[in-house]
Amino acid sequence: MVSKGFLMSCLGSGGGHEGFASRSLSPRPHYPSMPKYPRRKSTVEVVGGEDLEATPEAAEEEEKRVALFSVVGMACAACAGSVEKAIKRLPGIHDAAVDVLNDRAQVIFYPAFVSEDTIRETIEDVGFEAELIQEEMKEKSVLTCRLRIKGMTCTSCSSTIESALQDVPGVHKALVALATEEAEVRYDPRVVSANQLMEAVEDTGFEAILVTTGEDINRIELKVDGPFSTRYISMVNNSLQALPGVDDVNIDPLLHKVAISYKPDQTGPRNFIEIIESTGSGQLKASIYPEVRGKGFHRHEEINQYYQCFLWSLVFTIPVFLTSMVFMYIPGIKEVLDKKIVNMLKVGEVLRWILSTPVQFIIGRRFYVGTYKALRHGSANMDVLIALGTNAAYFYSIYTVLRAATSPNFMGTDFFETSSMLISFILLGKYLEVLAKGKTSEAIAKLMNLAPETAILISYDNEGNVISEREIDSRLIQKNDIIKVMPGGKVASDGFVIWGQSHVNESMITGESRPVAKRKGEIVIGGTVNENGVLHIRATHVGSESALSQIVRLVESAQMAKAPVQKFADRISKYFVPLFGVSVMVIACPCALGLATPTAVMVGTGVGASQGVLIKGGQALESAHKVNCVVIDKTGTLTTGKPVVVSTRLLKNMVLRDFYEYVAAAEVNSEHPLAKAIVQHAKNFSTDEENHVWPEARDFTAIAGYMVSKPRLLTKKLLWATRD
Repeated sequence: MVSKGFLMSCLGSGGGHEGFASRSLSPRPHYPSMPKYPRRKSTVEVVGGEDLEATPEAAEEEEKRVALFSVVGMACAACAGSVEKAIKRLPGIHDAAVDVLNDRAQVIFYPAFVSEDTIRETIEDVGFEAELIQEEMKEKSVLTCRLRIKGMTCTSCSSTIESALQDVPGVHKALVALATEEAEVRYDPRVVSANQLMEAVEDTGFEAILVTTGEDINRIELKVDGPFSTRYISMVNNSLQALPGVDDVNIDPLLHKVAISYKPDQTGPRNFIEIIESTGSGQLKASIYPEVRGKGFHRHEEINQYYQCFLWSLVFTIPVFLTSMVFMYIPGIKEVLDKKIVNMLKVGEVLRWILSTPVQFIIGRRFYVGTYKALRHGSANMDVLIALGTNAAYFYSIYTVLRAATSPNFMGTDFFETSSMLISFILLGKYLEVLAKGKTSEAIAKLMNLAPETAILISYDNEGNVISEREIDSRLIQKNDIIKVMPGGKVASDGFVIWGQSHVNESMITGESRPVAKRKGEIVIGGTVNENGVLHIRATHVGSESALSQIVRLVESAQMAKAPVQKFADRISKYFVPLFGVSVMVIACPCALGLATPTAVMVGTGVGASQGVLIKGGQALESAHKVNCVVIDKTGTLTTGKPVVVSTRLLKNMVLRDFYEYVAAAEVNSEHPLAKAIVQHAKNFSTDEENHVWPEARDFTAIAGYMVSKPRLLTKKLLWATRD
């Protein structure tokens, strides 16, 4: 009877056709102006002529369900966008999100209006293989956590951390990349937490910084200006924790920094700023924490540290080198250095001892710290090699100095220059290494810079009129915000157009040179360029959910992946340290062996990303030398990203220069991307390309998508030749 009542309420009393119209369901709904949802009114059942309200079971039939699909064949964010767009066109779809990295599609839908099989068939119609994954969606069984690790020096360090993480209960797989200084851990959140993973890394003697827990949360850091007293700290913490969607709040009173992890579909950074400022009764001001943080800042700090250490080591090492290798051949200076102080102890030996000691124990302190941490956990790394080699040279030299001071006939040679020069050369190598890593990481930074720094946030009234506009930091954009994009500006967030029409250059995502026309309901991608026209966009994916962020994660994951040859090199390096003697260990340090492949992978994937080529890890790079044929799936892959005129066909006899004079006169007033290409090509026929004045076109009319119409200078044939 409940089902019957639900059917009768849908059909209504006005007949079958009116009933179907009342459901507002269409076989071809417009996307994505308003997805078709079931109405939330109470259904009615008819029993013996009496109207009764529907039972709770009827309401449950209208509840949303979640389905997870495995999608095979997606190669980029454009593929994910086409799948997501096709799913959202279906009636009864509440929301859909496609993860190109993990080949997954999560769909929230109303089962009364669309089935899982229909969704799967829709994905396959787009051109990809789809399969429903039967698993509980409310609680994810496996998450991927990323940690930044400080202090690793060689493959022995990364192997030690990998082993420690693998031994933690609940960890499925751990991968530590020496080149990127990051760890990627797949773990079961029901067994182990991200904090426990960090503790496992720190127990091995290294510092771990949490990058992401893998959960569906975003993280933002805010700076608080004002009297940040203990009372205010407690009030801010409690107020933020009370907000729905806030997962974690971490306050650093010394830096006046508040780090918040949150679910972007429930809250956002602007809400946090309002809460903080209202808590302080106007005395506190909150803003986005300055960009002197993250991987780039830590890398810059590390580069400066090694640079300073290397310079100070040179201050002491160069005099040691001169006194032992150069001044001994200069008459006069040689006699001063060979002058005996006590017994056979010479002035030169004392000077070298004094100068090399700061290098060995102060500048080289980092190697002793690393050696202690490694030996404490039963492993041997690069620091152990350096400490053994330099200490052997230094303390043998001290032995010769003491013997010379206590013996009237002892003839020995010191090696103070060996220890100090070894440390200096190693510091130079480390400086060049971190410098190369920093240069490579700039590729990812350039990807992130594709997004604009600011955005124009607008508000509507109940009648759909714009009532306010204000410029905000693009990182403050929240879901369902309405963003205004001006001509020539970048789209600040993934979303869809709710007002306006324009052309958007999406070459950064698709590689296609021709801008794509955008009207109401069309999807736009953050970081793309609005060529002409004003667009109002409703944000749907912000922060880590955006297509640009997924591309960055794809590049980072590729840099984490180990090539087969790297795994072989790591096995050799793992057993290299314990098997060889001190002198061999210093000269033939396995660091180059262990760092060569990951550095090559990092450079290759980074440079590729900066050129628009995404490489899925080192295995693809290693296999590339076997490629003897390349198949390009679309023309956009090979184009420059903007249209240009390649040929001209005249339909009547006239001078080509005059033809382009007339054509450019009409097209110069148009904002169409093809019009711009024509005008640019016409300038090639002018003597003054920059300041050329075109004839005036009268009765000019611009038609969206069709360039120009009715200019008096053009005949019908010429007009037809220039229309899109």
